[in-house]
Amino acid sequence: MSGERTTWSTRPVTPERFDDFADVVNPRRRATHCWCLSHRLRARDIEELGGGDRERAARALCGRSRPPGVVTYRDDLPVGWCSISPRAEIPRLVASRLMPPVDDVAVWSIVCVLVRPGHRRAGVTAHLLEGAVAWAASCGAPAVEAHPVDTAGERMDLTMAFVSTRTMFERAGFAVVGTTAAVAGGRPRLVMRRTL
Repeated sequence: MSGERTTWSTRPVTPERFDDFADVVNPRRRATHCWCLSHRLRARDIEELGGGDRERAARALCGRSRPPGVVTYRDDLPVGWCSISPRAEIPRLVASRLMPPVDDVAVWSIVCVLVRPGHRRAGVTAHLLEGAVAWAASCGAPAVEAHPVDTAGERMDLTMAFVSTRTMFERAGFAVVGTTAAVAGGRPRLVMRRTL
């Protein structure tokens, strides 16, 4: 109905919210499709947690004491996913030679931001990032970092992945604190931080 206000909420992905997470990242539940595991689990970890089944491994991650991220809801419909946790709990970042820490602050890192198809360009990202930062703050995070690219106003052609941009993080109150040797779409990734 016209005149009704949209309600937004962001919640950690727990076992009870796993299907909401899946509706955003893998709505058809395809075994070979993304389950947002590549930064968090090595192949042997997926085998150990899920018997090689990526969906089962993702479910197991959501059952840990600290969930691997948050889901944003628009009028109770899951529309966004943000993978966020302490950098120290993200093995691919810990081992990265291309994206080393810029200092010794125990930051939380955002490694994925995804908006459900059909809900893009509707303000979801702003609510998702704000909710992710608020959740990290409630868990005691001193700062949140991300590694977006600076598109310099040009459109990026990435057919297999969504890459976050400097602009979207600037709008969410993040500032550039460094650069990395990593690239995406031919452009270097930045280090952007929001201190809490």
